[in-house]
Amino acid sequence: MSDHSITNSTPYGSWKSAINAELLVEGSVRLAEASLVDGRYYWLESRPSEKGRNVLVQYCPQKGRRDLTPTPLSIRSKAHEYGGGSYLVHGDALYFVLAEDQRIYRMKIGSDLPEAITPENESRYADLHLDTKRNRLICIEEDDSGHAQGQEARARIIAIDLQSPLTTPPRVLVEGADFYSNPTLNSSGDQLSFLRWHHPNLPWDGTELCLATLSDQGEVSEVTQVAGGDNESIFQPQWSPLGELYYVSDRNNWWNLCKLGQDTPLWKKEAEFATPQWVFGMSTYGFISAEEILCTYTENGLWYLASVNTLTGEHQLIQQPYCDIESLRCENGKAIMIAAARDSFPAIISFDLASEALETIASSNKRSLPAELFSSAQAITFNVDEREVHGFYYPPHNPDFKAPEGEKPPLIVFSHGGPTGATSAGLNLKVQYWTSRGFAILDVNYSGSTGYGREYRDRLTDKWGIYDVEDVCAGAEYLVNQGLADPERLLIKGGSAGGYTVLAALTFHNTFKAGASHYGIGELSSLAKDTHKFESRYLDKLVGPWPSAEAIYQQRSPIHHVEQLSCPVIFFQGLEDKVVPPNQAETMVRALKERGIPVSHITFANEGHGFRSGDSIKMALEGELEFYSRIFNFPLAEAGPGITIENL
Repeated sequence: MSDHSITNSTPYGSWKSAINAELLVEGSVRLAEASLVDGRYYWLESRPSEKGRNVLVQYCPQKGRRDLTPTPLSIRSKAHEYGGGSYLVHGDALYFVLAEDQRIYRMKIGSDLPEAITPENESRYADLHLDTKRNRLICIEEDDSGHAQGQEARARIIAIDLQSPLTTPPRVLVEGADFYSNPTLNSSGDQLSFLRWHHPNLPWDGTELCLATLSDQGEVSEVTQVAGGDNESIFQPQWSPLGELYYVSDRNNWWNLCKLGQDTPLWKKEAEFATPQWVFGMSTYGFISAEEILCTYTENGLWYLASVNTLTGEHQLIQQPYCDIESLRCENGKAIMIAAARDSFPAIISFDLASEALETIASSNKRSLPAELFSSAQAITFNVDEREVHGFYYPPHNPDFKAPEGEKPPLIVFSHGGPTGATSAGLNLKVQYWTSRGFAILDVNYSGSTGYGREYRDRLTDKWGIYDVEDVCAGAEYLVNQGLADPERLLIKGGSAGGYTVLAALTFHNTFKAGASHYGIGELSSLAKDTHKFESRYLDKLVGPWPSAEAIYQQRSPIHHVEQLSCPVIFFQGLEDKVVPPNQAETMVRALKERGIPVSHITFANEGHGFRSGDSIKMALEGELEFYSRIFNFPLAEAGPGITIENL
């Protein structure tokens, strides 16, 4: 920090920051799928510096950490496209889905010679569970062998014989529904619990909790639905050490912990003990002892940690510094989780029930940055008509700089993906990258976001492209009225479904002056006709049934109203994207070029839905910053990558 930089004012957007794109790549990893087995801690690290390779890491309190999967192996399931539930540890054996061919492999821990246990085919696998009684692996199979004939992938629960996996055909245990997840055996091995759901529902709309009775030979003799339905979302069924089945249900508007056979929630609370099941293997609670649950829940956008006695229902809040918690797993008085605070990176955290001690095992970023460098999230609520809408505001902040007297900062409104999802207040370098350069940020949990009850989540029914767009515009205008943003430099960015909100806001409203769409949607009907199975009926509820609601799709698709779009846009798109095909961006870019509107189109040949490679992540950040600097004519502290902007 220098006195010179403090006393000399520098325009917003031109501040030099230590939080650069390299920081997000070099020494930075994405943490996922934490687990705790036999006192050892496991998690996946997605490493941008290795082109997004997912490495399984083990931590032993006595011996420290080590990578279990050698280069170039990458663990990743592509079931439902978003994956998850991609590995299982049992004893000294590791079972995992290999990203390259989507087969399941078995490998002894400490070895580097994996053995395939599923054949080469068009199937993808997830949610691995060991049936020790019968020496077999139970999992979800998504069979896409009929894709060439235009058939949907078939989902089922199968059992793989571990004695001779490649010569004994897998046994189909359950099939017939459109989707399955969470297959789990009770301790005696005679009952299999699982979730299933059917088109047009997604798992946060309506799921069914089922029990299957198994014979000694492992054959299913009876399947019974015991909870859930079209308007009830069930999350994470789990057997207790005492043999009772627990789960999370939103039947009372809030995702609360429940016990099978008990009418009322274990802890009735206006908070969410679950999160949208976009990926397999999600976990928000576990049995830390025979009679005690350790759980995490979100209330008003912040996550908390608590314990619940399963016999009395008594609960206790556990004091801890984190505001974002996920992937919580428990075993014998210990727990593992992925957690972040307002001023600390997402990290692998261990918890000891007896002492309530929390310990950081591994961080998502190896670099140490002073806390005074960060802009802290401030929860805000604003009104849109009669709707209350929530979000997090981050003021521009850099201890080395100040802006000229009277200048208002440019504001970037972040629109999260999903749209069924939520943002959090945890430390996010992709936010701090902007605030440390002099941008204000508003991260909006628009109508339809999770964390505020089912009614809030259901607001987007038939209203996608309306309420979410009104909310992001109103949030920007709210901050302008508070004197916290320059009305002539209001920007919006988002990815995937958030990218659609970006394009719709820029097309149908005049609030924003420029925007950035990261693999966003410009044409709704093409998404309804050309996407993967998991989301193929998503728009039935968000927009209307296809094709009967075709007129609504056209009405809300920015591409059909490009004559109303008159501000600059930058597009980032992976050319291997199966969720939002590249032609969406291409069509929109072509239309803007023809209109003479400044537009930039950055593509990545080896990226899918979301960017994993370090080079792609860096280009997306630095290219977007350069785009804004050239559109709004403010100098950059450091040269940009030299992007092409048409019509400028």
